[in-house]
Amino acid sequence: MLSSVAAKRLVAGMCQAAWRPAVTRLVPCRGYRGDSPDDTRGDLIEMPLPPWEERPGEPADIKKKRLLYESRKRGMLENCILLSLFAKRYLNTMSEKQLLQYDRLINEPSNDWDIYYWATEAQPTPDVYQGEVMDMLKEFTKNRNHEQRLDAPSLEYLEKESQ
Repeated sequence: MLSSVAAKRLVAGMCQAAWRPAVTRLVPCRGYRGDSPDDTRGDLIEMPLPPWEERPGEPADIKKKRLLYESRKRGMLENCILLSLFAKRYLNTMSEKQLLQYDRLINEPSNDWDIYYWATEAQPTPDVYQGEVMDMLKEFTKNRNHEQRLDAPSLEYLEKESQ
């Protein structure tokens, strides 16, 4: 039987050994798909999403509220902040054509990272999403006024502006 001192040393040594590879980066870390040049994407699981469908006849006020919510509730924080602040600034002034472009842009691609990379111009925007709204989003993303964009606005602001 081990003494309590020996047991503590044994447990402490095992814990240090378990943390050592992570600290010295001997164990490779997996990032999001495509982060590594040798990533074969063999472990990539893509969930099928229903195809985007235009909603003809949807009243403009309902469409704006839906797009506001969909801008705010994204799969990743970066897009949640970027798109919700963009929606707060431009959604109320968008034409029906622009609302349709925005709806398609934020709802058709199955990967939020694609939208982020297009908006930040890290990757070229596919022709199907290129248009007035994408140009507005790219310009908004540049943040030329150096605004603090640390958090998404609340969902209530659109309702307050319409009253």
